[in-house]
Amino acid sequence: MGENKFRIEPQPQRGNEARVKPEAPGTSGTSIFSGLEKKLKLDTYFEEGFPVKYLPKVLFAVFLSLIYISNTHYAEKTTRQINKAQSEVEDLRADYTTLKADVMFASKQSEVARRVKEVGLKESSKPPFKIVVEKGEY
Repeated sequence: MGENKFRIEPQPQRGNEARVKPEAPGTSGTSIFSGLEKKLKLDTYFEEGFPVKYLPKVLFAVFLSLIYISNTHYAEKTTRQINKAQSEVEDLRADYTTLKADVMFASKQSEVARRVKEVGLKESSKPPFKIVVEKGEY
């Protein structure tokens, strides 16, 4: 069978000698992380190896936190897109209102008469009349 790699087997004690914990490689310095490790006493939690029984719960918590973070990013991105679309709609509405006012002004009778005067057309002073065609005339 394979070797157990998750648990460190306790070494047998010899006589009355006090058991000395071997230092992990790279912890002999005075870095922030080594001070933090000594302060939290993490080596006592992992004396017998990595606690595999808590791994599914830890992975589930990590998975939930990743979902939470991605959901937050998605919500912020959607909010930015909504704000951008709202500003574009406001700009388009302002353009529409301006163009509509211009068309309404250009279609006034006095404005049309002024424009066609340059071409040589003039307003009719006679009212329109109805042309009646009898059935056999056309």
